[in-house]
Amino acid sequence: MTDSKSSNGFFSFLLKDRIVASKDFNRWRIPPASIAIHLCIGSVYAWSIFNPALIKELGVVSSSADDWSLSAVVWIFSVAIVSLGLAAAIAGKWLEDVGPRCVGVTAATLWGGGFLIGSLGIYTHQLWLVYLGYGVFGGCGLGLGYVSPVSSLIRWFPDRRGMATGMAIMGFGGGAMIGAPLKKFLLDYFAKAPEFLGPENAVSLITEGGRRFVEVAGEKVEVIVASAAEAAQMAVPGDAGVYVVGTGNTGATGAFLTLGIVYFVIMIIASFQYRVPAEGWAPKGYTPPTPEESESKMKTLDNVHINQAIKTPQFYQLWIVLCFNVSAGIGVIGVAKTMMSEIFGSAPSGSELSSIVTATFAGTYVLMISVFNMCGRIIWASLSDFIGRKNTYHCFFVIGTLLYLSIPFTANAVSVDPKIMYLVMFYAATMIIFTMYGGGFATIPAYLADMFGTMHVGGIHGRLLTAWSTAGVIGPVAIAELRKLSVTNSLDKLISTIDPAAFLNKFGAPIEQIDELVKAKTVTISKLMEIAPEGTVDPTPSLYNTTMYAMACLLIIAFFSNLLIKPVNKKHFVENTHPGFKA
Repeated sequence: MTDSKSSNGFFSFLLKDRIVASKDFNRWRIPPASIAIHLCIGSVYAWSIFNPALIKELGVVSSSADDWSLSAVVWIFSVAIVSLGLAAAIAGKWLEDVGPRCVGVTAATLWGGGFLIGSLGIYTHQLWLVYLGYGVFGGCGLGLGYVSPVSSLIRWFPDRRGMATGMAIMGFGGGAMIGAPLKKFLLDYFAKAPEFLGPENAVSLITEGGRRFVEVAGEKVEVIVASAAEAAQMAVPGDAGVYVVGTGNTGATGAFLTLGIVYFVIMIIASFQYRVPAEGWAPKGYTPPTPEESESKMKTLDNVHINQAIKTPQFYQLWIVLCFNVSAGIGVIGVAKTMMSEIFGSAPSGSELSSIVTATFAGTYVLMISVFNMCGRIIWASLSDFIGRKNTYHCFFVIGTLLYLSIPFTANAVSVDPKIMYLVMFYAATMIIFTMYGGGFATIPAYLADMFGTMHVGGIHGRLLTAWSTAGVIGPVAIAELRKLSVTNSLDKLISTIDPAAFLNKFGAPIEQIDELVKAKTVTISKLMEIAPEGTVDPTPSLYNTTMYAMACLLIIAFFSNLLIKPVNKKHFVENTHPGFKA
């Protein structure tokens, strides 16, 4: 509880004791505000929209030697998720003291401000500022913005816990549904094409230290050689040929700046809609479940103190359940657009897939991830009210394992025979996966309320979200490192098949300089495939196979952790651990 001094301070109107709802307050005012906040912070799931822009901020049409790598950019997303979990864990108890409005306003300031700092980092090409702004400050805003709606809705809807948390967290899953096209629009709006010097065969190229240069007006300027496919992916499609590095703009700076302002305004307005129910309030006609009903669905009628919850095995079992379920999905979400393009975008010209899997199609894929992620949150969470939380998670892990194992099969098949059928199979498998990924998030707060009661569920939920932080490292690191290993192995195999004379003609340097050329991004798998012997299978679609096997293993471990969960021992109930304690 806040003391009298803080309650009478300048910001006292934000505190819990000042926002107690009147008797005639309509509880259905809370869900729209909760959904609005989660829609804003949920745009983090559309992070992969920024990946293509950030990895070629200087080159624009293609990555230049000094551009940031994909792994470095993906880590920004990971830092944001880590900061989310840590902030939620620390702020969980603070939320219980100050209430949802104060936490919501703080979240708006951090999330919006994080974008503004990130825009400065992109403009100055200082990656650490993007990490600090979007990753750390923005991530903390994510954590605060995430827990405040959940805690409020569980208290306002004791009769439908799963549905209530599903409504709030549905917004988080749906954030990318709005964020993806908005980000794409802003990137295109602020983008500027780099200076074009002409076709490759019309320009005298110089190769030094793995980089490509051209003499312009007596000065040597760094350039990149773009293929027709790369030039077509610019906001304003251009021609294949030679472009000057550092003369264009991907639009990322302007997009970050605009989003920071928009999200701040929306979240502030939504935060002021929050109220807390008066002591003893219950919805009209609500009858608490009987002991028999509670036992059948593993729902406690008692409460566990926040400090006692972390001393129970159930807390750590649920931690593993959440961590590994999230790890299996979050790495894929972070590189979704890139993965779609690499698995299906390398289809040969004239094939069924070549005219379908474009940059726009890949962007739409990110949008559909958000749609299914959002729908899964409300559907699975609502279903858990009837079949129980434990059985719901069993569904996630059994079905999810089978679907993750199906993806390598699809990738191998499409590399040999690029048919639309394999695209449909991949699409269906991943969309079902993302419904369960979102459903896991939406169901866990209700699972916690069932295990530990509602007294401190907001704070306990915040501490459990450290599992999300851990997953934010495990998932992206696994997918980035395993992909990197696959890329290295694929390059080695391709190089062994390439004619040295063809290599020299293509890249202006001998094949012995391959390490320098790869490091400078002059040599890539796609460029090697242009001079590879006829009949060579493009390894690009299979770059994520090992990752999918690893994700399936994580779900198997989570399955057994969930299987072993039992009701909390009575010795942990608040009346036994904190006699006379009143929430």
